[in-house]
Amino acid sequence: MAGVSASVVVKLRKMSGQGMMDCKKALEEANGDIDKAMEILRKKGLATLARRAERETSQGVVVLTEGPGWVALATLCCETDFVARSDDFLAAVAAIKGYVSACQADNDANSLAETVVNGKKFSDVITDTVSKTGEKMIVGDYAKFHTPKSGLIGTYVHFNGKVGSLVQIDTNDAKVAQAPSIKQAASDIAMHITASKPLALDVASLDPQVIEREKEIYAAQVQNKPPQVVSRIVEGKLKKFYSEYCLLEQPFVKDDSKTVKEMLAEAAKQAGGQANIKQFVRFEVG
Repeated sequence: MAGVSASVVVKLRKMSGQGMMDCKKALEEANGDIDKAMEILRKKGLATLARRAERETSQGVVVLTEGPGWVALATLCCETDFVARSDDFLAAVAAIKGYVSACQADNDANSLAETVVNGKKFSDVITDTVSKTGEKMIVGDYAKFHTPKSGLIGTYVHFNGKVGSLVQIDTNDAKVAQAPSIKQAASDIAMHITASKPLALDVASLDPQVIEREKEIYAAQVQNKPPQVVSRIVEGKLKKFYSEYCLLEQPFVKDDSKTVKEMLAEAAKQAGGQANIKQFVRFEVG
C-alpha cells in the first residue's frame, strides 16, 4: 500500500516503540490496518526469537523486587552488554517488577514469563523488546520468598547488577528478628552467599550424587595407598569440600575465623534469642 500517512506511522510508533521505517513497512504490509501492523511487528519479534534460539544470553541484570510480605529475585538476560544498557531493555526491566508482584508462583522462570498484567503476558513484553533490539531475551531465574512472622529476608545485589542473593532467616521471636544484630547478619549472609557460591545449606542438603562423585574423585587420587589411609584421606577431603560449598560450614567472608553458622549464632545470642537459615538462592547472569 502506497501513501501511508505520517500521522498513522507516528501513532504506530508510539504504540509499539518501533522505529519509523519498521512501522511504515508494517503498515504498508497491513494495508494501513494499525492492528494488523502491530501483529506484524510482534511476529517480527517472535521470528527473531526463533532464529536466535540457540544463542547464549550471557548478559543482563539481576532484578530485586519487594512487596507486602515478600521479596523476589529474578534475572532478565540478553545476548550483549550493549543491549543490556539500552532503553528498550531497561524498560523491560522496569516492567518485570510488576509481573513479579502479580506472579502467583514462588519459583519457575516460565511461570513469571506467563504471568499476565493488564491483559499482557510478560513473554509478550519480551517479544516486543526483541523486535526492537534484534536480540534474544529470556527470564533466566526467578524466586519469591515470603517473609516469616518471626523472621526476615536478607538481600544483596552486587554493584554490577550481575549477581545477587536472597536468604530467609527464621528466629524464635518477632522481636529477635527485628534486632539490629539479626538484621545486619541477614544482610551480611546475603552478601556472603553472593561472594562464596554455596551449593547447599548444609551437608544434609547436598545432593547425594554430588557427595558420591567427590568420594570417587578423592579415592582415585590416592588409589595406590592402603585402604585405611584412603578412607582417612577421603574423609578429610570431604570435610574440606563441605567447608567450601555448604553455606553453614563456610568461613564467613567478613571474618574467616568463624563459620556462617557461628556468626549467626553470635548475632542471635546478642539479640537474646535463636536464629537459623531456612533457605537461600543465588542468581548470576552469565
